[in-house]
Amino acid sequence: MHIRFDVPADPDYPGRVAAALSRVRLRKYGYVGAVLAAVGAIGLVVSRGFSWGDKLSLLCTPLVVGGLLSMLWAPWVRWRAQRRSSRYAVEGAYDITDDNIMMRSGSESGGIAWDGVAQVKDTPEFWIVYVGRMPATVIPRHLMSAEDAETLRAYMAKRGLLERR
Repeated sequence: MHIRFDVPADPDYPGRVAAALSRVRLRKYGYVGAVLAAVGAIGLVVSRGFSWGDKLSLLCTPLVVGGLLSMLWAPWVRWRAQRRSSRYAVEGAYDITDDNIMMRSGSESGGIAWDGVAQVKDTPEFWIVYVGRMPATVIPRHLMSAEDAETLRAYMAKRGLLERR
């Protein structure tokens, strides 16, 4: 297998990559925030019926506020990453073989050996490549030909790397 495709200098592309990677990395903050806010809200409702409710509400109010802030953290980080990454738009390319994924962006280049890839997650726009438990890079499907995308999908499935959405 040898797949090669170019990445144009699109100002929106780095923001979409940043959003995809941060969505994966920051998902847990939304879950933790929802639990904190729910526990705090339940505590506030329960505290209304008891004489010692004032003391409980002093604990529950920060839980609700902290939970809401935690849920808003991921969207805020994603927004900042998208806003700041537009100035990083440079031409690049991918060169994918049976051995590795080589990426070039401007004058920088790097690669990931398939032997080091732990899993690949399928998202609507990208394949997110994980090295260990960390997302390392993305492979943009929309920039590939349909035949190349299917070839790569079959290769990743054969290796047991591809995880469905």
